[in-house]
Amino acid sequence: MLGFDAWMNDGLYNGGRSFGEAYGRYAEKIQRRFRVAGIKRVVLDLTSEAVTLGLAGGVVMLTLAQPAFNQTSENWLKAPDLAVTFLDRYGTEVGRRGIKHDDSLRIDEFPDILVKALISTEDRRFYEHWGIDPIGTLRAVTVNARGGGHVQGGSSLTQQLAKNLFLSNERSLERKVNEAFLALWLECHLTKNEILKLYLDRAYMGGGTFGAAAAADYYFGKNLKDITLPEAAMLAGLFKAPTKYAPHVNLPAARARAADVLHNMVEAGYLTEGQIQSALRNPATPVTRSRDISADYYLDWAFNEIKKLVDEGKLKKERVLVVKTPLDLAIQKRADQAVENVLRQFGDAFDVEQAALVTMDPDGAVRAMVGGADYGQSQFNRATDALRQPGSSFKPYVYAAALATGQWRPESKVVDRPVCIGNWCPANYGRSFAGTVPLWVAVAKSINTIPVQFSIAMGKQLGETHDARAAKLGRSKIIALAHKMGVTSNLVDSVSLPIGSAEVTVIDQAAGYSVFANGGRRAKPYAATEIRTGAGEVIYRHDTSEAPPEQVLSTRVVADMNYMLNKVVDEGTGRKAAVEGVRTAGKSGTTNAYRDAWFVGYTGNLVTAVWYGNDDHSSTKNLTGGSLPAITFHEVMAPAHQGLEIKPMPGFESDKAGARTAQGPAPATPPPGAPAGALSRRSFEVLGGLGTLFRSVESPPPGRAAFNAVGGGGAGGSSVR
Repeated sequence: MLGFDAWMNDGLYNGGRSFGEAYGRYAEKIQRRFRVAGIKRVVLDLTSEAVTLGLAGGVVMLTLAQPAFNQTSENWLKAPDLAVTFLDRYGTEVGRRGIKHDDSLRIDEFPDILVKALISTEDRRFYEHWGIDPIGTLRAVTVNARGGGHVQGGSSLTQQLAKNLFLSNERSLERKVNEAFLALWLECHLTKNEILKLYLDRAYMGGGTFGAAAAADYYFGKNLKDITLPEAAMLAGLFKAPTKYAPHVNLPAARARAADVLHNMVEAGYLTEGQIQSALRNPATPVTRSRDISADYYLDWAFNEIKKLVDEGKLKKERVLVVKTPLDLAIQKRADQAVENVLRQFGDAFDVEQAALVTMDPDGAVRAMVGGADYGQSQFNRATDALRQPGSSFKPYVYAAALATGQWRPESKVVDRPVCIGNWCPANYGRSFAGTVPLWVAVAKSINTIPVQFSIAMGKQLGETHDARAAKLGRSKIIALAHKMGVTSNLVDSVSLPIGSAEVTVIDQAAGYSVFANGGRRAKPYAATEIRTGAGEVIYRHDTSEAPPEQVLSTRVVADMNYMLNKVVDEGTGRKAAVEGVRTAGKSGTTNAYRDAWFVGYTGNLVTAVWYGNDDHSSTKNLTGGSLPAITFHEVMAPAHQGLEIKPMPGFESDKAGARTAQGPAPATPPPGAPAGALSRRSFEVLGGLGTLFRSVESPPPGRAAFNAVGGGGAGGSSVR
């Protein structure tokens, strides 16, 4: 063995030495031929580095491009096969969605003056670039820098078309990256004229119109082929700011924009100064139109809801539909005006730019929706698609879960004291503690420590003794109940969830609070009360085609929650939301660094959720839920109750606040089928308890005799902020 080992070592040594000598001879005779020095060496090194970085950059670019190219996996150019006409709650047509683009004109049939006006204003190098125009972008950056603001846009027509076809208007880096890749993809698959035609057919042009042909008819009452130079200039001025420059909204601004377009045509070489003088002296005059009520956010959402019904097979195979919605144009108009007025008056002072609002009946019928400050500038629906932290407006789910255990009632004594979970300790808004208070006071004053203590206490009811693990069990009950009540977004479990760190949507909040307004039943938001075919056949009714709503809270819990949330409006943080003559309940919410401000409230008739904030999640200037959101809630709900028969809030007797209408006293006898308004709150609880007993859903609720104070006994300290 020693001899074999020596032989192996000698062989390896000699072999290695031979290989080294051979490589040396190779390097000396062969590689020497490839050695470079001086300027050649510099060029070679730079080229090698460029290739390496280029390969790495290519891999990164392909990775970034995948989300964009996934948008094109289906037959993206196929027109939507649904044609939907929407009616409001009274049967008046309010809009259309689906097959809505008039693409009957070929590109060579579009007026030459309109095409030139568009290209000269939006993308002068359209026929020269490859989807992205670096020269145009650099020019826009330079002009904007000199002008001290946003004077020119840097997106090419192809990029704008990519956004219209595949993306939303959300301002984010991800959207801009996807837009750039999709623009390149479009340039590879379509000719320049095809891109131009798609853009002219599908761009939003204000007034609920899409495409140049529909806009010519809407604004001037004529066929697109017949428009004049001044009219073409006015239409071309709409493409990037359709709401701001819509002639039926602001005619002077529209004419000023048209004059800019005419001068752009001169600069681009399409016209001379003499040719535009007549158009400048005789600007376009649109047909007389009132400023229509805008329900575009609502109709976009409603169309998506109809597509879901189609996918579920509830509408047979029909593709031409007439949908009667719960949309109330009076409430919608008031909501639009309230948001617009509040942002105009207080937006700068509070450094807030966006808002969202949903108003619905307690059964889920959506009456009005505001998805942002300006649909023309951004079609991204912040009421249905934007996830934002709800802050204290999430606490009612916590309190409902706690009350459902039977351990607490509104009069229960709770202790506002320091509480921590690990190294996380929530603080109250005033950085102080109130000590022992009734639970309803903790709700009305929006105390932060109590919901955290509740999460621990609910976990300890399940047998867990460790505070952190008990809190996690308690939060799981809160999340489960919130989902049952209508929150559809994924609620991220964190120690701060009980005070509103998990993100929700505005429409989720409206749906969740509807459970309190309707007596404890889940209220799924819906957009169709009745759907007919184009021939008039009824193929869907919400009241018969959908399953009965699930009872998710007992009448006792609903009565207690309504009592406490009414105190929020009467004596707490939501006093600005109060509607005179109508019993109102709700909860405000404000998140860390004042990024989000909420007010979600309801009466026996309507539920409204309001959010204010900024798209980029930047902080506002100390905006709280009890200020602008509560004011907006009042501005919408007060006129919405005018002339209504005011329904009592579940759990309250028909007192002065809950029984009379906003215009006078209630009738002497309730109308047939109306709720038993004369019942006291206690009677409501008793009857509700009997109903649940006979249904064997849950055991009868305990009486008010024994209440356990949170923080005492086994509910030891814990917390979140």
